[in-house]
Amino acid sequence: MPWRRSRDPYRIWVSEILLQQTQVETVKPYFTRFLRAFPTLSALAKAPLADVLKAWEGCGYYARARHLHEAARRVLTSGGKIPQTADELRKLPGIGRYTAAAIASMAFGEAAAAVDGNVERVIVRLLGERRERTSAAAQRRLRKTADEMMAEAVGAGIAAGDFNQAMMELGGLVCGPRRADCARCPLAGECRAQATLADVTVLPRKIPARAIPHYEIGAAVLRRGGKILITQRPLDGMLGGLWEFPGGKQQAGETLEDCVAREIREELGIEIRVRDEIASVRHAYSHFRITLHAFDCRMTRGRIRKLGVADFRWVRPEELAHFAFPKADRVILEKLKE
Repeated sequence: MPWRRSRDPYRIWVSEILLQQTQVETVKPYFTRFLRAFPTLSALAKAPLADVLKAWEGCGYYARARHLHEAARRVLTSGGKIPQTADELRKLPGIGRYTAAAIASMAFGEAAAAVDGNVERVIVRLLGERRERTSAAAQRRLRKTADEMMAEAVGAGIAAGDFNQAMMELGGLVCGPRRADCARCPLAGECRAQATLADVTVLPRKIPARAIPHYEIGAAVLRRGGKILITQRPLDGMLGGLWEFPGGKQQAGETLEDCVAREIREELGIEIRVRDEIASVRHAYSHFRITLHAFDCRMTRGRIRKLGVADFRWVRPEELAHFAFPKADRVILEKLKE
């Protein structure tokens, strides 16, 4: 992993933010691309948010990019030195307990245990913890054990960052969620799950999956004088700061065409004529799924106002590539090119 080849706290920080809820193989090209665009904390802090979101485009969970940008600005204005302890790092936007411990241990050698999903699974099996790992009692026990293991490792001369990485890799490569290679595990002799269970993968206890809702979304491709209208999502909401084709969620009892016309009226204060459907795209987010339907539309009455959007632009088709779009909207862009 390219971010493990450096003790540079900025590179480690960027990698840990990218790795939140994203797999290693997915992160690799984004890490390279992001550092090429913003090689230093100063470069990131001084860049416009639009450029940061564009560099992040396609990686998802865009709040991470907004928080990283804001945190870099705060660090720069306070002297430009990245905090060296987990407690201080947690004061920055987008940095929680795990990320703070990972950065502090790998970049600065602090003995802070970083407990991600992989490490949590290892410790649950090591302890034979039968309670749901999200319970307060289980979390206290897991945290206490992680801290004790870290203290023992550091006392034996092992670097804190090396120990955290070893625990992460143990969970990622040996003690997996669906398959555990106990014969290769250095903790097998101390593992209660391995000693008492026929199948260690029954731990952690599985939490029943919730039904994932699906929404139909209608969007307008509005054209005027060879340009297309795009709108920017509010910064404080989901996909904040990204650009999109204006529209929204279909309500009960309305057609998709009516949905598009209503959403445009509510967001922009204009009346439109909804014509043919151009394309539809299915897309999954972490907690819900959508089908985005894009319609060819024409403006019929009114003056555009920013009622439910952060901004709007009339853009020539060749200029659309300069803006950061959610993945589903980027598929619509490709359909328009075709």
